[in-house]
Amino acid sequence: MSAYVIFIREETKDAAQMQAYAQKAPAARTGHDITRVAFYGQFEVLEGPSAEGVAILRFPDMAAARAWYASPAYQEARQHRLKGAEYRMLLVEGSDVMPA
Repeated sequence: MSAYVIFIREETKDAAQMQAYAQKAPAARTGHDITRVAFYGQFEVLEGPSAEGVAILRFPDMAAARAWYASPAYQEARQHRLKGAEYRMLLVEGSDVMPA
């Protein structure tokens, strides 16, 4: 069953760190089956607190998403994201069953 990683950027604190993250994060996709479903495009908050940006990545399953997150390449990039902005990040299992 597919899985989704959802990034919610709440507040940028250091643009230089975010630039370093943007340069390193793509290398972390190598060897992982990732589909960019949404990537910091236009969005509208319908309920809850505002956000600066949202990205959604699809993985084949929860294990694949966890493997990407734990990979040395992503952990290296992640350091810059943590210094550069406040984020909420969620991993959620998808629903691959289509309603009848």
